[in-house]
Amino acid sequence: MATTTNQLKIEGSVSKEFAEILNDDALAFILELHREFNPRRKKLLEARAARQKELDAGKLPSFLAETEEIRKSDWKVAEVPADLQNRRVEITGPVDRKMVINALNCGANVFMADFEDASTPTWTNLIEGQINLKEAVRRTLSLQTPEGKSYKLNDKLATLVVRPRGWHLPEKHVTFEGEMISGSLFDFGLYFFHNAAELLARKSGPYFYIPKLESHLEARLWSDVFKFAEKKLGIQQGSIRVTVLIETILASFEMDEILYELRDYIAGLNAGRWDYMFSMIKKLNRKSDFNLPDRAQVTMNVPFLRAYCDLLVKTCHRRGAHAMGGMAAFIPSRKDQELNERAMAKVTEDKQRETSQGFDGTWVAHPDLVPVARKEFDHVLGTNPHQKNVLRQDVHVTAEQLLDATVEGGKITEAGLTNNINVAIQYIDSWLRGIGAAAIHNLMEDAATAEIARAQLWLWVKREASLEDGRKITADLYTQIRNSEVNQLKSLGSPRLNEAAELLDKLVLSADFTEFLTLPAYDLID
Repeated sequence: MATTTNQLKIEGSVSKEFAEILNDDALAFILELHREFNPRRKKLLEARAARQKELDAGKLPSFLAETEEIRKSDWKVAEVPADLQNRRVEITGPVDRKMVINALNCGANVFMADFEDASTPTWTNLIEGQINLKEAVRRTLSLQTPEGKSYKLNDKLATLVVRPRGWHLPEKHVTFEGEMISGSLFDFGLYFFHNAAELLARKSGPYFYIPKLESHLEARLWSDVFKFAEKKLGIQQGSIRVTVLIETILASFEMDEILYELRDYIAGLNAGRWDYMFSMIKKLNRKSDFNLPDRAQVTMNVPFLRAYCDLLVKTCHRRGAHAMGGMAAFIPSRKDQELNERAMAKVTEDKQRETSQGFDGTWVAHPDLVPVARKEFDHVLGTNPHQKNVLRQDVHVTAEQLLDATVEGGKITEAGLTNNINVAIQYIDSWLRGIGAAAIHNLMEDAATAEIARAQLWLWVKREASLEDGRKITADLYTQIRNSEVNQLKSLGSPRLNEAAELLDKLVLSADFTEFLTLPAYDLID
């Protein structure tokens, strides 16, 4: 059922509860954002495509000559608000009611409520998510389950930070003159409109995580959106604070510039390592000597990931910004204590690496990992909220180091190939069913890990890469393993399993690389 209001056409159903979020004033604000900024957004996406053609032709990324003065000169970002000073443990997850309550209550310093990689953008998920966050801001959020369980917010909560969708994602349920509006502007606009003033009155603020940026010009667009939104709603200039995920290889060459463009708003940068690995494959797949072995072998100590993290910490601390570490995705088992002990040891090791590199905080996917991560950061930080004093002047990262995909002893195994197929099918199936954060093999998988899996599969098949036993990874071998995995997964009884497998086939066996799996998948959901 479609309704038209304030010149926006709403394709999704609008109940009485939904209508409160989608009121005329809120939609008028969304329309103003669309008219003001969507033309620039589209041009920047065109620039991404042009940049990819240059990469495909062999022009490798490098630090920009035209912004050298920004990198060389001394400047700092704006002061960080009090409730974002201590970010040693952050938990992330989708915006469903139970998740929001549990994450805010779990003892983490920050909860990143995710409209992007951990959420399927069904109309219901999006609008119910906005309702849940509006109630969370006002401390009225609660849940009573059919089984009789009650959930409500504690007195002490994590600081709420919201991640809207990336610039590349449209919102098909809302159109203007036949054109889909930006998912980024829709998610940001609704949350900001309903909550900015209320958050400031409660001594917090409208805080955001910004994903998938590929250039400082894309950061500049966000900065202009923030200025416009604050002015339009009468919010004090500079109230917004953002953390940018550095999760594309191109953004790693422009970290100083991204901080500079957002200097009035930015609180820090985050090492979004899973998307970063995916970006390496997407951007550099035409480079003849580029390949990556099994995902499990690409640890944070391989050259390109180590260099990227070192540079991120150095860049942030020089500018007075937080440097945030990556995700610990393990989900503890209720049955296998030995598995838990092995996994927790790896989480501990990973967080020790982050503290030694100078990170100020880290991400976890499950509440049980909060104390594990906190212990390591407490050990290093003590009572200090961060370690921005660690300037990492020992770090001198070159373009060659950022592009060095060498993995010592790396191999592609049949187990790794099979795991990629299995995880990709299971995740896409979950996503199509409306669940964007899926527990698979005791790991919390989101779109980023599925993107790595399908990107590696595409590259291996395209190159006919060799398994460690000498067999070539052909389309036939992929199809053989894919069929076997689908047959085993049929026991799950999912009605979307075949669709998921068919979509994976299209992604893996196509002649050209599909930029984001969520774009064709979006056509398959309501």
